Amino acid sequence: MKKTFKQRLVWFLILNAGLIVTAAGIALFKTPNHFAIGGTSGLAILLADIFPQLHMGTFMFIINMVLLVLGLIFVGKDFAFGTAYSSVMLSVYVAIIEYFVPLAEPLTHDPLLELIWAVILPAVGSAIVFNIGASTGGTDIVAMILSKHSSFPIGMSLLASDAVITVATFWLFDVPTGLYCMLGLIMKTFLVDLVIDGINSRKYITIISKEPELIERFIIDKLNRSATISEAEGAYSHQHEKVITTVLTRRQSVLLRNYIRSVDRHAFITMVNSSQIIGKGFSDI
Repeated sequence: MKKTFKQRLVWFLILNAGLIVTAAGIALFKTPNHFAIGGTSGLAILLADIFPQLHMGTFMFIINMVLLVLGLIFVGKDFAFGTAYSSVMLSVYVAIIEYFVPLAEPLTHDPLLELIWAVILPAVGSAIVFNIGASTGGTDIVAMILSKHSSFPIGMSLLASDAVITVATFWLFDVPTGLYCMLGLIMKTFLVDLVIDGINSRKYITIISKEPELIERFIIDKLNRSATISEAEGAYSHQHEKVITTVLTRRQSVLLRNYIRSVDRHAFITMVNSSQIIGKGFSDI
């Protein structure tokens, strides 16, 4: 289904918001602490230390341009606009932040605190971008090339390249920095998926109540959601009951639970977390 102008605009704004959050983590926390935690930003941090006459944002731009050209050559027409745009703009946003917030040293004197934000901000930014079907470019371009032209396990290849960049920090900087980078790489591996699951999290709710009609109307009229009604029989009592199933946000689930409490305090309710719901009213297929 073709997207409207408003949908495309929202997609574009969300994409840029994710890139800005990612760039903030790189420029404000990764670079001042030499946290080369894999990816193009990690490689750029290493190169900026070897060639200090150029800013890290400049190296990111150069690396991403090289990868962009390789993507256009080896992937061709399948190369997504979002990936190409992200590759350029992430470097630009990093350079802008470095220009307006030049940091000769870390913001704080607590390396662990700096590492946490160096991992969290890019993870949140990347999760926002991935969640709308785009990417932050960089090593994602390598993944696209490998996917099309080889049978290499992409995840392992990218993890190996990140590990090589991270290990290099032991040689270029010092052991504490290297250890922090290794810790950051481990945190990074798990955090993006956790953030994406948190963004998409919904409550799958099953209700058995003596007042099913009231609950149905509340779900439809007050929560602007729908539900599925099915007939069931109790194994012990053999009584026939209506079972209501619906999917709601966390806030809506609280409102529904409070309403059910007011109309039927003996209702039976189960709530299960779901990391993603696909279909009308939720994510597109």
